[in-house]
Amino acid sequence: MGTIVDARGLSCPQPVLMTMDEIKRMSKGEIEILVDTDTSKENVSRAALSKGWTVKDVKEEGEGYRVTIVGS
Repeated sequence: MGTIVDARGLSCPQPVLMTMDEIKRMSKGEIEILVDTDTSKENVSRAALSKGWTVKDVKEEGEGYRVTIVGS
């Protein structure tokens, strides 16, 4: 099971910073990021890609999104 970063209710850049901290901590594996805006979804995905991680899935969930990224 991967790590979950719950960034719901937070404005950018906070979700991106939380994601980057988790990427640095893990270096590989799977991270699920919970966000509640389109802007956060896009920024988190772009930040993950910039670090060589892959966006595995983006699902609408309630009033937000679950972004799953994978690093290897």
